[in-house]
Parts: sequence; structure tokens; C-alpha cells
Amino acid sequence: MSVEQVTVPDIGGAEGAEVIELLVAVGDRVELDQSLIVLESDKASMEIPSTLAGTVVELLVAEGDQLAEGAPIASIEVSGGADPAQADRSEAAAEDSESAGGGDAADTDTGDGVEGGAEPAEKPAQKASAEKAPGAGAASSQPASAPPVATGGATASAAASERQEGAEAFYAGPAVRKLARELGVQLGQVEGTGPQGRILKEDLQQFVKASLAAPAAAPAGAAALPQVPDVDFGKFGEIEVTERSKLDKLTAANMQRSWLNVPHVTQFDEADITDLEAFRASLKREAERRDTKLSPLPFVLKACAVALRDNPRINSSLAQGGDSLVYKKYIHIGMAVDTPAGLVVPVIRDVDRKTIWELAAEVAELAGKARDRKLGPAEMQGGCFTVSSLGAIGGNGFTPIVNTPEVAILGVSKAATKPVWNGSEFAPRTLLPLALSYDHRVVNGGDGGRFLTQLASLLSDIRQLSL
Repeated sequence: MSVEQVTVPDIGGAEGAEVIELLVAVGDRVELDQSLIVLESDKASMEIPSTLAGTVVELLVAEGDQLAEGAPIASIEVSGGADPAQADRSEAAAEDSESAGGGDAADTDTGDGVEGGAEPAEKPAQKASAEKAPGAGAASSQPASAPPVATGGATASAAASERQEGAEAFYAGPAVRKLARELGVQLGQVEGTGPQGRILKEDLQQFVKASLAAPAAAPAGAAALPQVPDVDFGKFGEIEVTERSKLDKLTAANMQRSWLNVPHVTQFDEADITDLEAFRASLKREAERRDTKLSPLPFVLKACAVALRDNPRINSSLAQGGDSLVYKKYIHIGMAVDTPAGLVVPVIRDVDRKTIWELAAEVAELAGKARDRKLGPAEMQGGCFTVSSLGAIGGNGFTPIVNTPEVAILGVSKAATKPVWNGSEFAPRTLLPLALSYDHRVVNGGDGGRFLTQLASLLSDIRQLSL
């Protein structure tokens, strides 16, 4: 009998994910891959499975704790020794550590550790061989909505110069250097609290927290945005103050960043979906047989996929500070879902390759997971384009904000029956209001107009979707 610890696995780069639910208790018997806790990060909620099978002897976390990758969750008594899969993973991790330059060897950096800068140097006795050794590896990809931390202060070269002039050395292992690259942190500005001033992951995390809490300095010659003053609303009457959820605050920050950085243009149109609605009504019995709901959204998604294929500029993103344009050969479309915790955007992959029935089932599944806060980080990444539908809520139209780094978003409002002149008389037709917002740095009026016109045409005659 041995006691092993289960730790937090890779959770998509999330730091400070909060424990919102404990799924097991001390004394419970757990199986391999059985969920132990539920974590909520800034992006999503996720269940953390056990990598061991055995009996829980100690829970090392409590509700409300903030956890990161590698944090211990529980101690589990394993019958017959450690789980083979866990042992394999441990051996693989050890091999990775050795190939990265030795996880236990203290390193002396003279650079900032930021990707593209000078690689950290080893201790003087190891410097010659270290210059030929590879770095800690490329930084792992981050969600599009998570920008690098702007640390401000001295530049990397200045920090290195200060270290050299003061005859000081700072130490950081490969894992810490990699994390610094991912966060965009200059190691020369971080105060190490480990042995001999070694920089630990906790030091990086504290540095990032302090940087985020500090007010951002306005660029030279630029005026800072004026702050909205706080108001004591309580002096006017009874009030109730509630804490905003992480998801709510993240959505607000993303929307503000997009609005401030992207020159928005919105074009409007209406699609005649009279025939689409008649066709959808004829499929009601088939939808019941398939135990699904066939709303207009799967048709909108499919039409958007065709229009994105034929208008590749809408299916692109800016890169390298705006010097390059990335054209995507895949079509993944996000759909905005309104939940009690805030707005989330799960992504449906390869929309162009799926049938209407497949899309209907996936829409229902992802919407349900969003409302139950069961979406994983991977289910909210990789979108090329977003559809925000308010059809079930109402309204004649709205101007959606682009979900950067995407360059366009479609707003869909509630369909209405209106009289339309057919050349000889007014006839009742069902019209669906559409609003296309786009990044004017990439998409011009002609690009947006062609996309929206084709989209309206496809929805007006859905037979074109089969071509």
C-alpha cells in the first residue's frame, strides 16, 4: 500500500483557478479518471479527474482555494503500488526535465527570459556548454483572449545591464523560464525568494499580480483615458452590492480591449427566410424523432461557413503587430451563449463539413454545457468568426463587438413578418435582421458587403447550401 498525491494537470494556462465544488470526501473509493473537484478559471469551469485509483486519505484543497497547474489536490492510498499510467507520466516528465537542461540545476540568467531575447546563461562554471544548449522550449500557446502581461519598467537589456553592473546573479530553472516566456515577464525585474535568490514560480505569480494591480502608465505624448468617478449610490436610496463573477469581468475586459483597439464598422441587411421557416416546420417530426431541436441557428451557421469559404478575408486574423494577415484553411465558428454567470462563446469546429442535423445536435450540447458551466478551455478556443443571436430574446437590431483576434462577428435579431413588394403587390414575408461588425483594418466595405449579401442570399434560398 502506498499513498500518492493527485495534482492539477494542464488546465490551458489558467492561473489561480478557483475550487468551486468538491466531488469526493475522505474515505471515498475513487477510480481512475473519476472527477475529484470542479475548478473555475477566467475562461470556463472544468472537472479535474483522478490519475490514481484507490481510497482518499486526505483532501488538500477546500472550496474557494486558488489553484494552478501542479498544485496538490488529494492524497490517495493506492493498492499494489502506484498506478502504472501515473508512473509512466512521471518518467516522461523526468525525461522532459532532463532534456530541458536539468530541472534541479540552478541557472544564472543575464537576459530577460522573454521569447525572442537572449537565452538565460548557466552558472559561470557551466556557461560554455550552456551556450550551445537549447532553451526551455517554445512558449505554449495561450487563448486568444489572454494578452501578455505588460510589465513596464526597464527593458530586458537594461535589466541585464543593471544585474551585471551590480555583480548580481539571478537563478531560475527551465520551468520558470518557460512560464516567464508565456507570461511575457522580464526575469530581470523579478525578486527571487528561493535559495541564493532563485526565482520561483510563486515569485513570477506575485510579480504578475502586482503588475496587474498597478495603474498602467500612459504612453509618452498620449492622454490617458479619463476615469469614471465612483458614486455613493447609497445616499440616494436602498442598494445591494454583489461581486461580479470572474467570467463577467473577463468578458467586460475583452470587450473594452476590442472596442479600444479595433476600428469597428457595422453593416445591416435582412434575409428573407420565409422558405427556410417553411422547410424547418416540415422537419418538426424528424427533429422529434432525433430528439433534437432544429432552430434557425444551424442554418445560419452553415450559411456563414459557405460565405467564409467564398470570402476568405473575413476568415483571417492580423499577426505580427499588423504586418501580416493569417488566412485560415479551417472554419470554426463561435456562438455566443447567455448564461447566469455571464457571456461565453463555445466554438463549433469544421462547420463547413457538418450537416444541419449534426450542427443542431452540437449547438444544443454546447449551449447546455455553457449553462451548466461544464465547458473546457479547448471548447472555447480556435474560433474564426462568431455568431451572436438574439432571436429568442427580441429586438430589431444591434451592433455586436468584434471578438478579437477574429475580424468579424454576425449579429442576428428576431425575425418578423413584413409586407414586401413582389412587383405586383405587397406579400407577407419573414425577414431576419442581420448586422455584420468587422475590423476595418482588415475588412473593407466591399468585403463586408459581399459577405453579407451572399449570406442573405443563402438564407433566402437554402438549396444553395448543397452546392
